[in-house]
Amino acid sequence: MKDLISPTTQQLEEELDHVNYRVTYRKSFRGTIWTLVVVAAAAIILSTFFLSVLKIQGNSMDPLLKDGEFVIAMKTNDFNAGDIIAFYYNNKVLLKRAIAYAGDIVDIDEDGNVFVNGQELDEPYILDKALGDGDVKFPYQVPDSRWFVLGDHRSTSSDSLIGTVAEEQIVGKVVLRVWPLSEFAVLD
Repeated sequence: MKDLISPTTQQLEEELDHVNYRVTYRKSFRGTIWTLVVVAAAAIILSTFFLSVLKIQGNSMDPLLKDGEFVIAMKTNDFNAGDIIAFYYNNKVLLKRAIAYAGDIVDIDEDGNVFVNGQELDEPYILDKALGDGDVKFPYQVPDSRWFVLGDHRSTSSDSLIGTVAEEQIVGKVVLRVWPLSEFAVLD
């Protein structure tokens, strides 16, 4: 029969330390996975019900928003004239400025001056006034449950004048520019 050698106290302590390390590692690993799952779920819930991150494509909102920038749209139906809204149009998400709501009468003269209910809009956010491209005949009364929208870059943007957007098409109100970080800003 073989002689059994009993472990030394130091060997027992090393084995106990190893077992404790494994238990601590497993707990930390499970905690990390759990945290990642919770953060991912929170991000999905936020993006589904409250916020959308959108990439600007095109120049219809120059000079405020430029091609390639990222913005956050807050899901809401509480808009004011002048707010930038994101909405679905021809299988794309577009960003335009809300100009008038249902029942308002919009008119744009040959020089590109915009009038809502007979009052000329003060539009410091546009560089070049222009009538824009579109099929809308002016003066135009905005139908029920719709917003009349215009892009800010009316002189060169082909989609600056698309007319009205139904409330169910609206993704939300654009509230933040988040990328590039050097251009981070709250958008009013």
